[in-house]
Amino acid sequence: MTMLPRNVYCNHTIPYVWVYVNQPELFEARAALQFTTVFNSLVFDFLVRQRVTAHLTFFFLYQMPVPRLTAANAAFGPIVERAARLICTTPEFDDLAQEVGLRSHKQGATDPAERARLRAELDGLVAHLYGLTYDEFAYILTTFPLVAPAVKDAALEAYRAVDNGQVR
Repeated sequence: MTMLPRNVYCNHTIPYVWVYVNQPELFEARAALQFTTVFNSLVFDFLVRQRVTAHLTFFFLYQMPVPRLTAANAAFGPIVERAARLICTTPEFDDLAQEVGLRSHKQGATDPAERARLRAELDGLVAHLYGLTYDEFAYILTTFPLVAPAVKDAALEAYRAVDNGQVR
């Protein structure tokens, strides 16, 4: 899942949801970034794979447990900030960046190592949203044979960092 900039469209065979930036009655950017993060997490991927064998449709997505956060939740701000830095990396995303508290796309993360760190931190945060223990999260990570061990180790380390209050 991702967010596309204005005036970018999808092929008719790609499922999509149309939302409007700068029209709060139709779209809340921070909530959309939080949902995008959850849908891209390793935990959510694991949950989807427990139900879907061949073709993912909205029917399955509507049945998935998705944490619904508000700004009052301590994890909401850190998730939104990290997601924005991962998505808002080109000038086309300046409106979204500004709406969620970044100055522009120039605050976006383009360095591969920084992007990997942000992804790991998001996976650690989302694992906590689902109430997983360290051992449960570690097990889920074993179900991803194609994910590099370094990526899994970083996600587990980020999970620990959330426990220790080091990820904010």
